Amino acid sequence: MHQYLFFIGDFPIRAYGLVLSLSIILATGVAYFLAKQDGRWHEHIVNLGIICGISGIIGARLWDVFFFDFAYYGNHLNEIFYVWQGGMAIQGGVLFGIIAGIIYARHYKIDVLALADIVAPAIILGQALGRCANLLNGDAFGAPTGGSFGIIYPVTTLAYKTYGNQPLWPAEVWEGQLDFVIFALLLIFRAFPHAKGQAFSLYIMLYSLVRFGLEFLRGDYAHPVFLSFTSAQTTSIITFILALSLFIYCGVKFKDNNQTNQTSSIKSKRRRGK
Repeated sequence: MHQYLFFIGDFPIRAYGLVLSLSIILATGVAYFLAKQDGRWHEHIVNLGIICGISGIIGARLWDVFFFDFAYYGNHLNEIFYVWQGGMAIQGGVLFGIIAGIIYARHYKIDVLALADIVAPAIILGQALGRCANLLNGDAFGAPTGGSFGIIYPVTTLAYKTYGNQPLWPAEVWEGQLDFVIFALLLIFRAFPHAKGQAFSLYIMLYSLVRFGLEFLRGDYAHPVFLSFTSAQTTSIITFILALSLFIYCGVKFKDNNQTNQTSSIKSKRRRGK
């Protein structure tokens, strides 16, 4: 685990920044492939990747600053954008990225839900790779395991400053692995008939479940804010309910349209086969 890959003079090239950048680039590439395969809007994907990626980084940082650690940053305003110190909330990043995507899609008169269905697997792939960045930076970590097993972080990381040399649960590692599972499940789901908006809704539901469960093992910002739930768990509950409602709504509203589209697609394939 190396926070610094090398230096250019006194300027450090951080593993966190490199992997985070790669996660945005690779997620954009996968989204382009999926849009190209679908036959719609692939010419917008690179612009969307840049806009949503930047918006996501800003949102992830601001979400962490204002919802998790404002007691500190309220007195250290100059450090708000010191992202390399740790403190990027993925839920805020996803929210800001989605908002930016909606604004872009509406500007170019793109069907928002249809586009969201296409890029949903790419979003969760980017999140999975982003958790690799958190591991390398030691800034999103688990609670002490209470035994001799777990991850012991280097002395330069926030995890070590918080818990010392105690072994910690690999919460961010497991989240990244489960994100890859969600990525595969979304690809499988999209291969079967479904209504517009349901693939994106399923992505939100599955990630909310994963985040809610793993939050019990987290050691950073694990203080309860609502009943006995942390802020991330509270957000997960709300987003799961909203996504489930959207999933059901789309299934009812777009059921006939989906069946029509499926029939047209089958007829088109048969014509090409002839």
